[in-house]
Amino acid sequence: MAILPITVYGDKILRQKTQPVSSVSDELIVKIKNMIDTMHNARGVGLAANQVGFNKSLFVVDLKGVDGYEKFKPMIFINPELLLQSDEKVVIEEGCLSLPNLRAEVERSKMVKIRYLNTDEQLMELEADDFLARVILHEYDHLIGKMIPDRVNKEMKAQLQAELKSIKKRKVEIDYPITQL
Repeated sequence: MAILPITVYGDKILRQKTQPVSSVSDELIVKIKNMIDTMHNARGVGLAANQVGFNKSLFVVDLKGVDGYEKFKPMIFINPELLLQSDEKVVIEEGCLSLPNLRAEVERSKMVKIRYLNTDEQLMELEADDFLARVILHEYDHLIGKMIPDRVNKEMKAQLQAELKSIKKRKVEIDYPITQL
């Protein structure tokens, strides 16, 4: 499979709402496999399609490298729809492959219920909590054009400005391919 360059802060596609997937074709399956390979190569736990320049409503998640999730199998969420988010919130430091080296405390719901299509175009529902819920909400944000800086308070956003400018200018040291200016 292919390792794809990851879009980074400043790339317009990251701020666009993604378009629904109309059908699961062989071509789409190849893209999904490439997304999973790209995510693993960058040591990520989730990757949305627009993070690899593909403006479609889908993301992949694989938590097997995280303590407690060793038996986790990669999941594919096509045309996801959030059905429920718990009122209980949790603040945890997050990172993002499209924001290399940037970390920030983000508040998210502890539990989420999501409806989506799998690669067999079957309608699925999943209730997730804790870390899996956080990853789902983070990746879902990408599909609606939101990123970590949109989820932090004004003071934190101001503190992140220098890092965001460096990322936008591609002045970051990382070991996975990103889009070029």
